[in-house]
Amino acid sequence: MPNFSAFISYVIITTFTPGPNNIMSMSNASQYGFKKSLPFNVGVFCGFFIIMGLSSFFGVTLYNIIPSIKPIMTYVGAIYILWLAWKIYKSKPHSVGGNDKYTNTFLTGFTLQFVNLKVILYGITVISTFVIPNYNSPWILTIFSIILSFIAFTSTCCWSVFGSILQKFFENHRKIVNVVMALLLVYCAVSLLFS
Repeated sequence: MPNFSAFISYVIITTFTPGPNNIMSMSNASQYGFKKSLPFNVGVFCGFFIIMGLSSFFGVTLYNIIPSIKPIMTYVGAIYILWLAWKIYKSKPHSVGGNDKYTNTFLTGFTLQFVNLKVILYGITVISTFVIPNYNSPWILTIFSIILSFIAFTSTCCWSVFGSILQKFFENHRKIVNVVMALLLVYCAVSLLFS
């Protein structure tokens, strides 16, 4: 790979910066602890892998199609992220409500990848810019998809660790933390609409 440092820089910066996946991971761990946040993170990994795989095997086609479906995906993604923000804003400590685990499931993490325009555009960009020009073997593309998905999983787990370490603080300041996390997700949704 001719420009490995640019590839790694782009992947690390894009994956570890705040976005819906990382914010949801931190929120889930702050409410339920690290171990109970893992189903969401595994869902992110699986959904992310499928998006990376589709970006790999249909990179050129997706790149040509995206301009026509981008407005639809933008609105669908923004609405879903706003729904997640609402769930976080309204959430209660897990010991009080017990029924507010809609954001802490495999399916939520998995589904988020298909409406998260940041992930879709990231997949298309990283695969079409850094990988496909240098490698086009299905096996190599699959390996890159696994590596990129594992990096995303590592990122969500790091954010989950951060959330679980600060769990006591978050519990003591639950309303403020919920508002801040919800506002960060609202920011993600709004930035989708105006990007």
